Amino acid sequence: MDSKRTVIANLLVLVAIGLLAAIYYSPIWWVSLTAPNYPEEAFPDGVRIHFHMNGVFNGCRKVEKAEILEEEGLDCVHEMDTINHYVGMYPIAAGGVVERAFSPFLVSMLGVMLLGFMFTRPVVRMGVLGAGFAVIAGWMHLTWYGEGGLQYQNTGYISALVTALDQDTSKEEEDLSPGAAIIARLKASLEESGGKPERGRQESDKAGNIEHLRSTFENDQERRAPGLALQWNGSGAQMLAWHYGKTLGRYFNVPEEIRPMVVNMTLAANGVFWGIIAAMGLLLFGARRTGGILYWMLLLPALLLPLLFLVDYSAWLWWYGHRLNDMGAFTVKPFMPTVFGDGKVAQFTTHSYPSIGFGLMLLTSLVLGIAALIRRKQFAEQD
Repeated sequence: MDSKRTVIANLLVLVAIGLLAAIYYSPIWWVSLTAPNYPEEAFPDGVRIHFHMNGVFNGCRKVEKAEILEEEGLDCVHEMDTINHYVGMYPIAAGGVVERAFSPFLVSMLGVMLLGFMFTRPVVRMGVLGAGFAVIAGWMHLTWYGEGGLQYQNTGYISALVTALDQDTSKEEEDLSPGAAIIARLKASLEESGGKPERGRQESDKAGNIEHLRSTFENDQERRAPGLALQWNGSGAQMLAWHYGKTLGRYFNVPEEIRPMVVNMTLAANGVFWGIIAAMGLLLFGARRTGGILYWMLLLPALLLPLLFLVDYSAWLWWYGHRLNDMGAFTVKPFMPTVFGDGKVAQFTTHSYPSIGFGLMLLTSLVLGIAALIRRKQFAEQD
C-alpha cells in the first residue's frame, strides 16, 4: 500500500484514540432546570447537572457574592432528584447503570479496536487485538467478579456511587408515615443545600470512598431479616445490584416493585459482560482477513459514537418519563423529557444541550471518517 497515505490514516486513528481518552474525562451533556423559586442570583446556571460516561456530576458553581455566603457549591444532582421525585421520577443514579459500570472497559476496547485497524497485516493485527483484548478481559473479570474488584474501577465512578448514597434518606424514615417521610426528606434536602458537610464528599481518595461504600453496605445488611443479609465482597457485580436497589428505593421504597427491577438489571449487566467477551472473540476471528466486514467493525463503533450516545441517552430519558412511581406527590401523565433544547414542565423550564465531550465525539467521527475513506481508497486501488 501507499506508505504516505498509510501514515496519514494511522496518524488520524491515533488522534481519534487520544480523543477517546479526552471524551471519557469530559462532560458529554448537561441539563439544567430554571424556575422563579431558583433566582439567578443564587443559581446562575439553574439546577444543573453534567453527564459523563462514568457518572452524573454536579454542574452548579459556588456563588461568590457579598450577599450570598456559600462554604461549598450546591449539590445540584441532589437538588434535581428532590425536584423530580415529586412527580414520581426515580433518582438520576437509577439510569445508565450498566453503561456507567462498563464504560472504562468499553472505551478501552474501542481504543484497542482502533489500534488493530491501523495494521493491514493480519498477523500483526491479530497480535495487537489478542494482547489488548486479553488485558481488558482480565481487568474486567477482576473488577466485576473478583473480591475487592471495586479497587480496579475508576475514581469518578466510585465517587458518583458515594455521592448517590449520601443523598439517601435516613433509616429512621422507614418508620414514618408517608406525609412525615416527605417532610423529613425536605428537611434533609434543605440542610444539605445549605452546605452541610458530607462524609463522601470529604473523602476524595478512592480507597476512602470504597471504605464508605463497604460501611454503608454492611449497615444496610444489618437491618435485613435473618438469612437475607449478604457478606461484602467488594465486587463490581455485588455493588451494582445493591446500589441500584438502594437508589430505586430512596424515595419510593416498594420492595415488590424494586426487586424485579434489580433482578433484570443484574441479568442485563451479566449479559453485557459476556457479550463483550463474545464480541472480542468475534473481532479477533475476523482479524484474519483485511478488508472484510469485521475489519471495518474495528472502526465503525467509535465512528458512530455520537449517534450511539444520543440513542442511549434518549432511551433513558424515555424510561424516566414513562416509569413514574405512583408514590409521587403529584400525578402527571407519562412524558418524554427534553433531549435537546428547551422545554417546560410545570413551573420549571428545562434546558438540555451538548457539552465539550459531545463535541469531541463529533470530532472523533470526522477524523475516523477521513481515515476510513483513505483506507478504503487504498484497498480499491490495490484490488
